[in-house]
Amino acid sequence: MKEINIRRSVRQFSTKKVEEEKIIKLLKAAMQAPSAKNQQPWEFIVVEDDNKIKELSNVSKYSVFSKEAPLLIVVLARKDNLKVSEYVPQDLGACIQNLMLEAVNLGLGSTWMGIYPGEERVNFLSKSLEIDESKATAFALIAVGYPKKEELNKFVDRFDEKRIHREKY
Repeated sequence: MKEINIRRSVRQFSTKKVEEEKIIKLLKAAMQAPSAKNQQPWEFIVVEDDNKIKELSNVSKYSVFSKEAPLLIVVLARKDNLKVSEYVPQDLGACIQNLMLEAVNLGLGSTWMGIYPGEERVNFLSKSLEIDESKATAFALIAVGYPKKEELNKFVDRFDEKRIHREKY
């Protein structure tokens, strides 16, 4: 699957908006992720308003670049009907990876900005997006858009044989 090999964190976006059908494809891919006991603990907030994007880009010093993104997707961790809550971070990690691989497949770029478990970041997004903290927690912020330079999604060989162990560490 070429998307696995060429996906990179893209922090420079063109001004072109992401089409609605592509947003739906991203979210469908995200929701196809495996989850512990099929609990599917994800919910999403799609943000396309330029003013709201600029506001959310201030969630941390590492997210400032996202003010130029035409689309932000906030991944939430649902709190109700969880069968094994301790696996929610793993479930959401798989969900986000699916979303980001689909972004590459659609000719888009993305970057995952960690929010949870940083209390200040979680609180910032909860306030900005009016998240009912009794129902969900902000987990991640994903900047999405068309890369300013197409070569930003390119192959970089990360294989390191020294990290492979057989039968014992």
